[in-house]
Order: sequence, then structure tokens, then C-alpha cells
Amino acid sequence: MPFELHVALRYLLAKRRQVFISVISLVSTLGVTVGVMALVIALALMTGLQQELRDRMLGSTAHVFVFNRAGIPDYRAEIERLEAIPGVVAGAPAIIARALITGPRGDGFLTVKGIDPVLEREVTEIGRAVTSGSFDALSSEGDDQVPGILIGHELAGTLGAFTGDSVTLLSPQGTLSPMGVFPRQRRLRVVGIFRLGLFEFDQSYGFVTLETAGRLSGQATPEHIELRVDDIYEAPTVADRISAEMGPDYLTQDWSDLNRPLYSALWLEKIGMGIGIGLIVAVAALNIVASLILLVMEKTRDIAILKTMGASAKSIMLIFLLQGMIIGLVGTVVGATAGVAICRVMDYYRVISIPSDVYQVTYLPFRVLPWDLATTIVGAVIVCFLATLYPSRQAARLDPAQALRYE
Repeated sequence: MPFELHVALRYLLAKRRQVFISVISLVSTLGVTVGVMALVIALALMTGLQQELRDRMLGSTAHVFVFNRAGIPDYRAEIERLEAIPGVVAGAPAIIARALITGPRGDGFLTVKGIDPVLEREVTEIGRAVTSGSFDALSSEGDDQVPGILIGHELAGTLGAFTGDSVTLLSPQGTLSPMGVFPRQRRLRVVGIFRLGLFEFDQSYGFVTLETAGRLSGQATPEHIELRVDDIYEAPTVADRISAEMGPDYLTQDWSDLNRPLYSALWLEKIGMGIGIGLIVAVAALNIVASLILLVMEKTRDIAILKTMGASAKSIMLIFLLQGMIIGLVGTVVGATAGVAICRVMDYYRVISIPSDVYQVTYLPFRVLPWDLATTIVGAVIVCFLATLYPSRQAARLDPAQALRYE
């Protein structure tokens, strides 16, 4: 073992008269541990919330939206052209309308989305989100049957309407008659209940066929085409490529544009929380400074004797640098390990539940990214290293004659 490391460990594990110094070193280590652990948990919380919201939003909606100023009379041909563009995986048409829905025990406002059930499966996760009834029943209606509708779990509870019940949709797009404009009214049958995990969709969205949505809204053709891409982070690039290749009549919008305010707010909150909790590590580093200064004052006679025996100023400085770095490394490793373990447990058991109507998700997820963990560990070690510089330099500059004058 190197001489400097041996002396540093002996000072850390001091006994008898130096027990107070050891307690101060232990408190400093615990301070670093708590600071690093809190920072890991905070970053994991904000990262988990971002990823959970992103995954649920992208499971509920498409990655890229394509509009055509001239209309979309043949959506299948348009989808074939769009799927030929690199990066596009699948496409599906959509008609969006607004309506008032009335059920057996209540009513509410509804965003009606007309879809092609076969193509929609490839673009969103609505087919896998059906918890009651059948998604395939949406496309199996005949001319003599009541059209079907899929409604969200939260909306079903509000309406008191479940699989097999009938609901009534009242559309603001009216029909002109001699008595004036009458709103379109349509009776539908609930063929399924879905749960996408986002309160906005589960509470206010309903899915019908394109034909049913066209009759409600008065639109003969789809108003836009929704696309799924192979890499969600390349969605802006794919959207720009579509506009460049398809011509000026095509307008595109990707998921990052639609949700930019939300993700900007979450990102700023993550940075602010990281800075705020990072100050805990800085406070712990001040404890390291205090403990090393106390140790230098306590070991003044030892330092002087070591220098008279031939120890260089560099060796003396390295002793106290190593002592501070041992405190910092032990605290950082223990804090990071404890933080990751706590995040795993809290995410697996979903310990913290939150109201879904406020935060869109039902629990707080924790996701530890390797980059966040590495940044936290490196940052904590650097802060601890900087905290050891001043006491170490003071110990190295100690004059043996002055220190031993009154001994």
C-alpha cells in the first residue's frame, strides 16, 4: 500500500482522542451519500415522467400528421405513396369531429375520431388498449345494424354506458331543413371500452368507422393521414422530407411539435430540480472541507514530524487529498447504489399514486438513465475533489519549525 494512502486510512479510522474527527468524517460521508441519492431519485422521477407521458401519447396518437389542401379522395393511394418515403412504417386515415354524447346515466363532450380499423392497428395502440368488447366489432357492422363506437374507460363511467349499451351522438354540423338547421343525431352501440392510460383520451375520445364519422361531420373524405415512423426522434426529419417530396399542397406536423410546450416545461423542471438538489452535494462537500480543516489542526504535530523525517509537501498534500476523495467516493458509490435501488423498488411496486385527471398518468414512474447516473457520479466526485484542495494545500504549506516550537 502506498505510504500516503496508508496514512490517509489511518487518519480516517482514528481512535481514542481522535474519535471526534472520525465522527465528522462519517457525517461528511453520509452527507455525500444523501445528496447523491436524492439527485439520482429526482432525475429518475423527472425522466420517468417524461418517458411515460411520451410513450402513452405516442401509443394514443400518430408520429406524423399529413394534411392535403386539395383533399384526400383516395386515402389508400395516398398511404401507398407516403409509405414509400424512407422512415415511414404505416399510415391510416382519420376524420375528427366534435359531438355531444348521451348515455343511460349522463352525458359529456366527445372528440369523435373516424378510423379505418384495419389500418389503425398499425399506427396507434388502440387495438391493444381495448379492455372490454372487441375492436374488430367496429368494422363488422352491416347496413341493417346500429353503427358501433369505442369509448374510453373514464367516459364509460361518466355515461354509465358499457359494452352493448346504446348511446346518442349529437353533432353541431347540422342538416338544412325548411325549419332551419337541425343538428345531426345518431344512435350508436358501444362495441368496446378502451384504456390508453391518458386521461385526456380515456375521458373524451371515441372511435368510429370513417363512414360513421363522415355522416356525423358531413365530410365525405378523410381530412388527414396519420403516419407511424420507425424512429420517433426522426419524426421531424420525416415530416420535412414528406413536405419536400410530396409538394407544397402537403402540410405536415409531427408529435414533437404538438407536445413541445409540455416537454419544454418538463425539461425545465428537471433542470431546476437537478440544480436545487445538486446543492445538497455542495453542502456535503463543505462538510468535507470542515472535517479536513479540523483534521489538519488536530494533526499539526504529526505533519511536522512527517516533514522532518523526509516527507515532501507533495506527499502531505496527497495524504489529505486521498482522505477527502475516499470520503467522496464512498459516499457517491453508496448514494448512487441506494438511489438506483430505491428507484427500482418504487417503479416496480408503483408506490406513489397520483390523480390521473391532473397529471395524465396514474403513478409516478422512475427511470434511471445511464447518462444521468454517470453525470451525477462524475459531478459529485469532482465537487468532492475541489473541496479537498484548500485543506490539503494548507497542510502541505505547514512549517515544521512553527508547528513544533511549543511542543
